[in-house]
Amino acid sequence: MQDPFYTKEKRKKSSSMLAADAWLDSSLYEFWQALGHTYTRFQDFMSIFHVAGFKRVFVELVSDGFSFLAIGCVLMTALALPAFDTTASGEFNKAEDYSVVFLDRFGTEIGRRGIRSDDSVALADMPDYLIKATLATEDRRFYEHFGIDVVGTLRALMSNAQGERGIQGGSSITQQLAKNLFLTPERNLERKIKEAFLSVWLEWHYSKDDILKLYFDRAYMGGGNHGVVAAAEYYFGKTVQDINLAEAAMLAGLFKAPGNYAPHVDLAAARGRANLVLSNMVAAGFLTEGQVTAARRHPATPISRAADANSPNYFLDWAFEQSKVLIEKGQQATNNYVVRTTIDTTLQKYAEEAVVSTVREGAERYDVEQGAMVVTDTSGAIRAMVGGTDYAKSQFNRAIVSTRQPGSSYKVFVYAEAMEQLGLTPSDTITDRPVCIGDWCPQNYGRNYKGTVTLQSALAQSLNTVAVTLSIKTGRDTIAALSHRMGLQADYPVTRSLALGVASVSVLDMTSSYAVLANGGLKTPAYGITRMSTLNGEKVYEIDPGAPRERVLSETTVANMNFMLHSVITGGTGRRADVPGVPVAGKTGTTSSYRDAWFCGFTGNYVAAVWFGNDDYHPTNNLTGGTLPAIAWQKFMAYAHTNIDIQPVFGVDFVPEPVVVAETDPAVLEEEIAQRPPSLTPGAARKLVDLADRFAATLGAARPLVDQASVSVPADTQGL
Repeated sequence: MQDPFYTKEKRKKSSSMLAADAWLDSSLYEFWQALGHTYTRFQDFMSIFHVAGFKRVFVELVSDGFSFLAIGCVLMTALALPAFDTTASGEFNKAEDYSVVFLDRFGTEIGRRGIRSDDSVALADMPDYLIKATLATEDRRFYEHFGIDVVGTLRALMSNAQGERGIQGGSSITQQLAKNLFLTPERNLERKIKEAFLSVWLEWHYSKDDILKLYFDRAYMGGGNHGVVAAAEYYFGKTVQDINLAEAAMLAGLFKAPGNYAPHVDLAAARGRANLVLSNMVAAGFLTEGQVTAARRHPATPISRAADANSPNYFLDWAFEQSKVLIEKGQQATNNYVVRTTIDTTLQKYAEEAVVSTVREGAERYDVEQGAMVVTDTSGAIRAMVGGTDYAKSQFNRAIVSTRQPGSSYKVFVYAEAMEQLGLTPSDTITDRPVCIGDWCPQNYGRNYKGTVTLQSALAQSLNTVAVTLSIKTGRDTIAALSHRMGLQADYPVTRSLALGVASVSVLDMTSSYAVLANGGLKTPAYGITRMSTLNGEKVYEIDPGAPRERVLSETTVANMNFMLHSVITGGTGRRADVPGVPVAGKTGTTSSYRDAWFCGFTGNYVAAVWFGNDDYHPTNNLTGGTLPAIAWQKFMAYAHTNIDIQPVFGVDFVPEPVVVAETDPAVLEEEIAQRPPSLTPGAARKLVDLADRFAATLGAARPLVDQASVSVPADTQGL
């Protein structure tokens, strides 16, 4: 029998818990005792650093100084981050625009576009007094400070606080350059902070001379000029190396406020500012009063900048846009370029005279206000571009915009596609009769029908129904595709009236398209730039004259088309475009309601398209392509083919008369030709053609075309 009492075991368990509790209490006591002893020893150690009296004040100041320094460093880093982001790319601000000098085909300057800028002159080649005039006025301590002129800034602040108009600004040259290179013109505290950090960055990465050179090249000097080199040429007609002290002082005075001190804006203010610059040079010790006396007595006088009326401005505007595309591809580290163009200033003058005089002569009778013309050689080089009758009144270039319908001048694409696809020839016959496409039934000019005619006769007389019939047989999509291969750039809807020229085209594109026929069927896009280089001569672009060209039309089609287009001149709607002694091929075009009138054609030497109409699209007074456009085209070609070798037209049986050029001084000859009316040009004896025999032979060899189905197109006539 077990003992009923187990109290001893229970008492033993209770004793273990008490022991644990005692151990815990003793451990905590010992820990706190040790911690206290440690803190006491730490206090004893730190007591050796305890100072009192004056030493304590010094230590507290130093301690607080380090604290504020740390805070300042963090703040400065935060403020500098935007500036660091600005320089991270390593690229400067692009200039507002590019500076491009344009030369004609012979290398003579014909105009400029964009900003005027020139960074080709080294700092060492600039006049010493220009550098001193700039430093004396803008930053006398430039070679002493680290990018921020603290002394100059404090002086400017004190001057402003006293209400004085200081002669020196608070920003150093480096700060001004930082603003030009990296920042926007806005005025706020954030920009000034960035400007300060960027100034230090510039001083760290560039020498003082490099910074000064950049400042001279990039600073805006008024009148669209950036840099002292461009400003010297613009204001004084001199290279910067040739300016005198008075002119240098006037240039140095432009840095502060070119809009106020530009001599063309306010000559009196410009001279007053230049006089102040001379005083600054004396005050800075750069020159003596005696050395500046002559410059004070004979202040700088700017040259006249009257617009050059002889510049081909419409062409230059277009060439500038083309140049910017090439510049973007080139990625050059400069904004200054020289572009060699294809323009011929003599031909340009002829083209302008032909368009302007013809519009003037027919304005009242035909109610027409504008005209445009583009001339190329047979390889596509633009020799003349006229975008309107008066550039001073309207800079809108009507020669390059694809907003006009070509009328029957579009028929070259219709006939060329028919010959390519169906194997037709000029002697093939076709029936001129009513034709409809759905509810659209076009009519011929004159509202009559010729019956059975040859393709040659149909094109010469510009028969609308024949063109529509051909478009039905070939398909209109293929005609549109051919027009784009030949040179039309703008997209347009393919409608049932496409064969009559219901499409959007430009004068430039029509010239390129007709140039395919003049160039034996090869694609011949118009171009106006042959070479582009920097001012230092580094090549950016150069055309390859020997580059292979795509064949658009077969030689057989080209010969047939040229033969038929020649008959448009000799016995069709383009008789007024005939040039005595010169083989001519071309096509007239007139749109519905007489809104647009065209003549497009070529010789063996030149290709040209002419458009006449009104900017507001109001109809003319029955103006057709066979009247004023053909007359203007003939005027130009008569001028252009004076005293040159007449080239044949492929496919045209024409033997030009030999040209005898008198031995005359070239300058005198050019002036005489410019003033000579077309009727007095050499080769005025017109070659007679026996049209009756030609047509008899043609009709005798004709073969009938496949009988055409009854088809249609819009009732408004596209006509000649």
